[in-house]
Amino acid sequence: MQARINHHAVNPEAYQTMLKLEKFVNESGLDKKLIELIKIRASQINGCAFCMDMHTQDARKLGETEQRIYLLSVWRESAVYTEAERAVLALTEAVTVITANGVSEELYQLVREHFDENQYVSLIMAINTINCWNRIAISTGMSAPYNK
Repeated sequence: MQARINHHAVNPEAYQTMLKLEKFVNESGLDKKLIELIKIRASQINGCAFCMDMHTQDARKLGETEQRIYLLSVWRESAVYTEAERAVLALTEAVTVITANGVSEELYQLVREHFDENQYVSLIMAINTINCWNRIAISTGMSAPYNK
């Protein structure tokens, strides 16, 4: 697959705006491995091969295990994730497909059992940022493999 357009060369201001969002997420204080789990799960749902390739590599570099990466698409049936991670994965799915059911009060309360209000907003920003990257990558025809 060949890219349709080089989005960061054609519109560097838009690209820089996305990088600012990414910087916010990376400096939010959220655990880096958790951020990568969010990125991988949202990318699985959105079908973004480019981002899947990138973020599975990044997760491995942070010490994430192969098992946890492989089981991410079936996290509900797996015991390898903490309760806090499970809450975040549920939130990631809800926000990624928000038109399906929104974010229920029950899910909000579940996430808040593990994260304060500030962290909740940071989680929402992390989920929205990767969803935006997925949409950019898919719309512009970016494809795997990602080579850093």
